[in-house]
Amino acid sequence: MTSFFGETATVAEKKVKVKNPSTLFSAGYEIFMALLSLLSIFNMILLIIIGDPSLSAVLTLVNLVLFVFFGLDFLARLKKSPSKSEYFLRQYGWADFLSCLPFSQTNVFRLFRLIKVYRLLRDFGVRKIRDAIVKERADTALFILLFVTILMLEFGSLGMLAIESQSNASNITTAPDALWYMVVTLSTVGYGDQYPVTTQGRVLGAFVILTGVGIFGTLTGYLANFFLSPPKKKDSGDELSDIRSQLDAIKALSAQQQDAIATLEESLTKREP
Repeated sequence: MTSFFGETATVAEKKVKVKNPSTLFSAGYEIFMALLSLLSIFNMILLIIIGDPSLSAVLTLVNLVLFVFFGLDFLARLKKSPSKSEYFLRQYGWADFLSCLPFSQTNVFRLFRLIKVYRLLRDFGVRKIRDAIVKERADTALFILLFVTILMLEFGSLGMLAIESQSNASNITTAPDALWYMVVTLSTVGYGDQYPVTTQGRVLGAFVILTGVGIFGTLTGYLANFFLSPPKKKDSGDELSDIRSQLDAIKALSAQQQDAIATLEESLTKREP
């Protein structure tokens, strides 16, 4: 009887774990990593389509930055997971590991990160995730800024290199030149060692400057809010929701135990002479 109850409890615990995956972070972070996965797969397709070696070099350099993000994400999930083997074997940890390797052939494993986002949407619901994003809007804004910055570095460099390479007077002629120009322009530093000479390049440069001002202005506001705002108090509504969830889990476990008792009593009644 004890063994059966233990098995019943294990089943109930597994159901609770499905609704609260131990390796998931905030909703904004999970969506951010899913967007990076889509971007890396899109880059893999671009590498096949684009024949220009200089433009392909930009994509290769950006992919190296993405490898760093995926590698840190894998280590964070591995550390957070209470069971390393369960995360690695049953929660697509092996796919996370393969996706952070610096090989184009392993980029396809980043699709498994999209499965995690689908599970997040399925288990928690779109409404709860939306509420979580709104509640943690400062953190979500930070992840949006990071993603926009990566997009600007990649596609801004591709566009600038494609435009400026058509001019003989251009000083942006290689992938490192284009990426360096984007970094110093987005950061609003502007050393002036690399600059566009064509009209189209200058229009693109002006757009990058305005985007950089917006990014760093928002980042400054986030950091000020992070360091100066008082610590957040847990909402009473969240506490009640947690208590209700725990109560529902206990009720479900109790109901399963009652069913087990009834089954055992019925079995004993049939075997009695």
